[in-house]
Amino acid sequence: MKLEGRVLFLTEDAALIQRQLAGESLDLRDAPKQFAVNTDAMISGQACTLGYTGEILGPHFLNNFKDVVAEDSIRRGGFQVVVGGAAYGSGSSREVAVVAHQGAGIQLVIAESFQRIFQENMVYSGLPFSADPEVLDRLLAGEDVDLDALAKELPPFFRSVAESGGLLPYGQALLDGEILPSYDLDPPPRAMNAVEKVIAARGFRGAGQSFGLPSVQPGDQVLCEAGFRGMHEYTTGMVVDLYKKEFGNMPIQRPELVACFEDHFVLIDHETVPESVKSKRLAPARRLAEEMVEACEAMGLRLHGPDRSLPAGVCHRLVVEDYAEPGTVLCLTDSHSPTAGVLNTFAFGVGSTAMAFALRTGMIPVTVPKVVRVLVSGPTGGLVSPKDLILHLIGDPYFKEEQWRESATDTCVIQVGGPGLDQWNVDELSVITNMTVEGGLMTGMIEPCQPIVDFLEQRRGSGDWAAKMIYPDDDATYARVIEIDLKDVPLTVASPGDSRYRKPLSDCGQVDIHNVVIASCTGGSYADLKAAAEVLEGRHLAPGVRLTVTPSSESVAEAAERDGYLDIFRSVGAVISEPVCGSCIGNGPGIPLDGEVTASTTNRNFDRRMGAPGPVWLVSPAVAAASAIRGSLTDPREIH
Repeated sequence: MKLEGRVLFLTEDAALIQRQLAGESLDLRDAPKQFAVNTDAMISGQACTLGYTGEILGPHFLNNFKDVVAEDSIRRGGFQVVVGGAAYGSGSSREVAVVAHQGAGIQLVIAESFQRIFQENMVYSGLPFSADPEVLDRLLAGEDVDLDALAKELPPFFRSVAESGGLLPYGQALLDGEILPSYDLDPPPRAMNAVEKVIAARGFRGAGQSFGLPSVQPGDQVLCEAGFRGMHEYTTGMVVDLYKKEFGNMPIQRPELVACFEDHFVLIDHETVPESVKSKRLAPARRLAEEMVEACEAMGLRLHGPDRSLPAGVCHRLVVEDYAEPGTVLCLTDSHSPTAGVLNTFAFGVGSTAMAFALRTGMIPVTVPKVVRVLVSGPTGGLVSPKDLILHLIGDPYFKEEQWRESATDTCVIQVGGPGLDQWNVDELSVITNMTVEGGLMTGMIEPCQPIVDFLEQRRGSGDWAAKMIYPDDDATYARVIEIDLKDVPLTVASPGDSRYRKPLSDCGQVDIHNVVIASCTGGSYADLKAAAEVLEGRHLAPGVRLTVTPSSESVAEAAERDGYLDIFRSVGAVISEPVCGSCIGNGPGIPLDGEVTASTTNRNFDRRMGAPGPVWLVSPAVAAASAIRGSLTDPREIH
C-alpha cells in the first residue's frame, strides 16, 4: 500500500483533529494521541441499529468524536490511515466498529496498542493494523508498504487465518481436515493456573479427536471447545448473515448450547425515553430484533425476552442464572461476557465473525493470556463493595497503562481468590468479573469459593459443584500476584470518560448529581437493588433528581418485589422498568437530559454512551442511592 490518501491523527487536542478535518495535512507523529479511542466513539449505539455493512456504517465513523467530527467527514476527507494512542478499540465487542473503519475508506490502523476484541475483529475482518510506528514513517516517506507482510508478523494462528482468506474459510477447512491446528498438540506438562487449566482441558487436537492438551502457556494461540454461546439483537443479524454466506444451511454445532437474548432494544419505546432518541433508534432497532427472532425460528435457537418462551433479562445475568458452568469456555457477542467468570468459567466477548465460526465449528480461538492473580483479604466493614474493588483495581497504573503487555497481541486476565471473597455472594462477585474488560483485560475468573457452590445449588440443584471447579496448581506462575486488604480500598468512583479514571470518593469534592441510574448487568442484581433500597428507605430524593431502576432479570425483579425493595423505590418516585438491558447504552430510561450530571451503577461511562452528552460518574449502588438523596456525590455514611 502506498499513501495515496491522508493520515488522520486522533490526538488529545481536539483542535488539531478539527484542523485535519478542515483540510490541513499535519504531521502529528509527536503529538500526544488520544488514549483508549473506544468503539462507542468509532460507531455509536444509535448508528449500530442501522445495520452492519460498510456502506451503511461508513458515514457514521467517529461521528461526534471529541465534539468535532461531523457525519461522513472521515470518508469525504479522503483519509486512508488512522493513528491512535494506547488501548485503541476499548469497549464493546461490536465488529461493526471495524466495518465502520472500512466503510469510511480506512485501509490501515496504527496505534500504540490495541484492545483484544477489537484486534481480533480486525484480523477476522481483514483490516490491516500495526503497533509499529516505523510503518507510518515508511508510508510518509513514500514507501510502498506490503500489508501482507504485516500479517506475516502476527502469531501463527492469526497468520493461518490470513492465509486461508479469513476465519470462516479457515474453520470449514479445519472441519474438513484440510488443515491442521497451528499449535503444538503435545507440549510438555507444566504447572498451570486455573485459567490455563480450562484452556488446556478444552484444547482442540484435530477433527474426530477428543479435546485436551497437556499444557498451554501465555502467548499460545489455540482453538478451544466452546460451551455456551450467545447473541443479542445488535449482533445476531450480522452473525447469521456471515454464517449463511459462508456455510449456507450447514448445521450449528450443539445448538442446545446456544441462545439469543432480546434485551438491548426492549426499552427504547419506554415513556421516559426522549422522542429525539426514539425517532432515531426505534424503527431500525425493531428491524434488527425481527432479524434475530426470524433467525431463531429458522435455526431452532432458544430465545429469551419479554413475552418469549424463555425468561427476560440482561443476557449476562441470564447466562449466570441458567447456562454458565465451572470449567467451561463460554462466549457471547458482547464485551461484558466476563460476567460469567464469577462461576469459575472462562468467559469472554467475541465479535460476529468469531461467533459465526463458533456456531459452525463448536470452537473458539483463544490467545492464552497472561494471568494476574488477585488475592483478597480483610473485612469489608459493611461498606466496601466489589464495585469499589474493581474500580480501584482497573484504575491502577499496572492495568490502566497495560504494564503487563510485552507484545501487541498479548492478552491479560485476572484470577481472583482469597478469603475476602466469602463475604460476598455471586451477585456481588459478578461485578468484579463483569468489569475486567473495562480495564483492558480479556476477562476475570473467580477461584473456587463457597459463594459459587451456594449459588449453583440454589439455582441448579445439587450437582457436586465443588468437584467441577478448577483449582490452580500451587506452583503455577503468574504475571504478577497482587494482595489486597479490603481495609485499604476506599469508596471508589470512576470519573467521566473511562472506567479506568478512578478516584476515591473522598477526593471528589462537590459534584452535583441530577440523574441516578441503578441498572444493567453490573448494577441491577438483587444484591444491588437491596444495597440501594436500604439507603433510600424512609428518605426522599433531592429536588430535581431523577432515579431509574432496572432489575437485571425476571427472577431478580420477583425477589426484589417479594422483599419490598421495589416498593421502596416506588415510594421515592423512581422509574422502575421491566428487567432488560438498555440504560447504559442509551436505549432506555435514564438517558441524560440537557445539563444533567449522572451517577450510574453501570460499567461504562464513555462520552455519549448513555445516549446523550453529559458527564457520567460510575458508582456503587449505595453511593448511587446516597447521591440521589443529597443531589450530589455522597458517601452513604453521611446519610442520617
